[in-house]
Amino acid sequence: MFERLFRLSEHGTSVRTEVVAGLTTFLTMSYIIFVNPDILSTTGMDRDAVFVATCLAAALGSLIMGLVANWPIGMAPGMGLNAFFAFTVVAALGFTWQQALGAVFISGMIFVLLTVTGVRSWLIAGIPHSLRSAIAAGIGLFLGIIALKNAGIVVDNPATLVGLGDLKATGTLLAILGFLVIAVMDSLRIRGAILIGILVVTVLSWIFGVSEFRGVVSAPPSIMPTFLQLDIVGALHGGLLHVILVFVLVEVFDATGTLIGVAKRANLIREGEKSRLGRALLADSAAIVAGSLMGTSSTTAYVESASGVQAGGRTGLTAFTVAILFLAALFISPLAGSVPTYATAPALLYVAGLMMRELTEIDWDDLTDAAPAALTALAMPFTYSIANGLAFGFVSYVVLKLFTGKWRQIHPATLIVAILFVIRFAFFAE
Repeated sequence: MFERLFRLSEHGTSVRTEVVAGLTTFLTMSYIIFVNPDILSTTGMDRDAVFVATCLAAALGSLIMGLVANWPIGMAPGMGLNAFFAFTVVAALGFTWQQALGAVFISGMIFVLLTVTGVRSWLIAGIPHSLRSAIAAGIGLFLGIIALKNAGIVVDNPATLVGLGDLKATGTLLAILGFLVIAVMDSLRIRGAILIGILVVTVLSWIFGVSEFRGVVSAPPSIMPTFLQLDIVGALHGGLLHVILVFVLVEVFDATGTLIGVAKRANLIREGEKSRLGRALLADSAAIVAGSLMGTSSTTAYVESASGVQAGGRTGLTAFTVAILFLAALFISPLAGSVPTYATAPALLYVAGLMMRELTEIDWDDLTDAAPAALTALAMPFTYSIANGLAFGFVSYVVLKLFTGKWRQIHPATLIVAILFVIRFAFFAE
């Protein structure tokens, strides 16, 4: 059945490899189960209902990605988008969380329309090769700073923005050990090295008493306080139109950047060959609509899927496994919560380093390609936003090509995207 659904032999993989990859991806992104309710509950949403909505939206999105696109990419409510939802749309602008959910629904429908009509694929076709490579490398850097922060190696410093953390802290030492375990085992070509590294750190954290084993089973709470509570009519209020535009822009380019970056790492996108990117984009956009109905902010493709790809994931069976585990998390949330962030941080850091090799594919001799690519990669971690990195890259690419007489190299889609980003920052900046 799995061979028929996911064409495992065609992709040179097996059920065991895909399941291990799915478990690896789930462990690196399962933090959203606890972080998302924390953030969205600040708007007045019921925390327990958001927990259930988060698990269900992640499960449904990953299932669609696996069955429709056959790609090894996990889906869940996106970090950044949930913060925009809670702290900007509701807290700063004063809209209700029901209206904010309505805005997410409308942006998702626009997203579906752009995908079905082929406009989104046309937009993506205009991404220059140098920027595609920079997107993958930039996502690697983005993963890197997340990992270093989670491990306690990089901390806030008022004088220099960032600084070195306490390397004597138990959690930080365990994270460093986890990275070395993963690197050594992967270099020895031991399958599931990343998952083994996560589990080693988790067990050691229990032994040393720095994290708590919280049990196994608990009954899932009710989703009704957020289910179908969106206010679509209220979302059409004039003040929310620019919010919808921002949702669409961030969803399009965050998700697209992630899909391209992770799929490129899995060798699912090859120059001159037809890929299943269109189906992946449709799965991504459909998941946003479904998530808004359940009661959560925009669902998106997760950069943490790169860890599963590195563990060998190549087909939708990886995403299918992620979906099953998110459903299981409804009942075993105490166990899922027993994995500390510094246990998954080494996996993200290791994958981040591997993704950096995409920088070698950039034509560094042509500054009109190299400079935008560098800006793309650098802006992602330093502004903590994949979308901002894309904006820096697209706008600078168009400007440099235009003023160096190479305007014929500018694809119409690239020009339109650059203009949209300029409009976003000029008139709709959060």
